[in-house]
Amino acid sequence: MDRFRLLGHLKSALWRSTGFATVWVVLVGPDFASWIVGGPAVVAATLASLKLSAPRAQTLSMSGLARFIPYFLWESLRGGLDVAARVLLPKMRVQPGITLYRIRLRSASARLVFIDSVSLLPGTLSADLNGDLLAVHALDIEADVDTELTRLEERVADLFSESLEATSVEPGQVGRPPIERGPIGLTSPGLLAR
Repeated sequence: MDRFRLLGHLKSALWRSTGFATVWVVLVGPDFASWIVGGPAVVAATLASLKLSAPRAQTLSMSGLARFIPYFLWESLRGGLDVAARVLLPKMRVQPGITLYRIRLRSASARLVFIDSVSLLPGTLSADLNGDLLAVHALDIEADVDTELTRLEERVADLFSESLEATSVEPGQVGRPPIERGPIGLTSPGLLAR
C-alpha cells in the first residue's frame, strides 16, 4: 500500500471514529465509565465501516457542509409545512404528477445525497432513476419543480466540491431545457420507460 493510500485510510479512520464517538456520547451521555464499553464499540464500528466501505478519494467539503446544513433544515421545515397545509387546507392546489429531471452530478455519493434530499423539497418525492433521468413525483405539477431541483443539485455539488456540467439550451429557451412532465395516470412517451 503506498504512502498516500495509507494516509487516506488513516484520515478516513479518524473521521469515522470521531463520528462514532459522537454518536456514542449523544446516545449514552458524557459518562466517563461508559467508555469501558464505548471505546471498544467505537473501534469495532470504525474497523467494520472501513472493511464494508473502503475510503474514497472524494470527500465532503466542510465549507459546503456548513452551507448545506442550514439549507437542508430550512427546506425540511418548508416541505413539512407545505404538505401539512395541503392536507389541512383543502383549498390549496393539489395536482399530482411526474416530472423528469436530468441529473448532472457525476459521483455516486453526490447523486445519492441529491436523490435522497429531493423529498425534503415542498411536495416532491424521488420516484425512479433511469440513467441520468430522475422521475420526481410532485403534489403540484404546475409548481416550478425544476428550479427547486436545480437549486438543490447546486447545493449538493457544492457539498461534494463537484462542478456541474453545462446543459445545452435551445435558442429562444431560458434556463434549463424542460425534459418532460405530465399528470399521474397520463402515459407520456418515454416517461419512466426502461
